[in-house]
Amino acid sequence: QVRLVESGGGSVQAGDSLRLSCAASGLTFSSYHMGWFRLVPGKERELVSAMRADGGSTDYADSVKGRFTISRDNAKNTVALQMNSLKHEDTAVYYCAVRRGWYVPRISFSGYDYWGRGTQVTVSS
Repeated sequence: QVRLVESGGGSVQAGDSLRLSCAASGLTFSSYHMGWFRLVPGKERELVSAMRADGGSTDYADSVKGRFTISRDNAKNTVALQMNSLKHEDTAVYYCAVRRGWYVPRISFSGYDYWGRGTQVTVSS
């Protein structure tokens, strides 16, 4: 059974940093592309960042470029999202997701095979 568990969310001030982590189990982690999404009530789930299975390619939403960094550790079956210079508009529930097949950086959330339950990030201005 595939399981993804996010952690690291919390409440911070604007300008602070957070590091989200996602632990995966029940799958051959190195075969899966990873994605981080976020959801704000009343809006569509937004792709924040994606990384190819081999770590050789990454993609970021324009709103987070230069501030967020995705990384993965295939030996530990984890993927992380380092978030720096946080802004109020980064407030959301963040989800990690995995998918196999071709690496399509901007594929929507529905194109992913499995996802976690999310972790809340709240940034106060």
